[in-house]
Amino acid sequence: MKPFSYLIFVLGLTISCTAPQAQLNTEQLITDLEYLSSDELGGRLVGTEGNERAQFYIMQRFTESGVQKLGDRYTRTFQFERNGAQMEGVNIIGVVPGESESMIVLTAHFDHIGTRDSLIFNGADDNASGTAALLAMAEYFVQNTPRHTIVFAALDAEEGGLNGARAFVKDSVLMENVLLNINMDMIAQNQVNELYAVGTYHYPEFKPILSTIDTGEISLLFGHDRPEDGNQNWTYASDHAPFHELGIPFVYFGVEDHEHYHQHTDEFETIPQEFYKQSVQTILNATIALDEYFSLREE
Repeated sequence: MKPFSYLIFVLGLTISCTAPQAQLNTEQLITDLEYLSSDELGGRLVGTEGNERAQFYIMQRFTESGVQKLGDRYTRTFQFERNGAQMEGVNIIGVVPGESESMIVLTAHFDHIGTRDSLIFNGADDNASGTAALLAMAEYFVQNTPRHTIVFAALDAEEGGLNGARAFVKDSVLMENVLLNINMDMIAQNQVNELYAVGTYHYPEFKPILSTIDTGEISLLFGHDRPEDGNQNWTYASDHAPFHELGIPFVYFGVEDHEHYHQHTDEFETIPQEFYKQSVQTILNATIALDEYFSLREE
């Protein structure tokens, strides 16, 4: 294994050479965000018709982009209990083969909290934003082969217990050769251009890598991952938690809570689109950098 400082030096050169080619289809990104947060999906509550429509849309976009199925299907059903009742969730899993069979798993939950008192909670930021980003990044990597195989996991039933992620990590086929989890949950709503990369307290080797990437006008911040952060410690706040519990490194991208969080006002119309586009581009740049880092480490 090469010295860490050498890895960072080489990685910096690689990023500077390749970053201009890392361009997302932002028009499709916004189209996906708008549909996934539309009234037609009824808030995407697990087990509802609107949630099922979201599943079909994600699978359709995977198919259009050329994302491969894992085996013979995109879907992985799982059982979980809620309020004493047995329920079924559905994870949507796609694969883009890389030069290595070792895997990076990108996750974003597509469910939200549904309809309450005749109000639809569309969850544009939480988490249509992460799901649309997942689709955009899958399309990018189909066209630009990654160093490692990338698994794109649109997870169900995050709300109320991270159930989709917990089912994912119990699947021995899916978990074979996983190096890293990159999780996206609420990445679109911020008025001061701040995005957090959480997890470097636990995995400090990632901080200098993430500090080298092009973030445009976004301030990429670190934190929300120390024990002393109390209820602002996001280590176990989203779908990266089950990976971390198994000792699999993670980076979680998200924004601070805002006035629309878990409110019916979390709508497509409230999303600052330029921030969102730059947020997803930043996460793509980070994914490319981390993919390169693991390749250099393995040489």
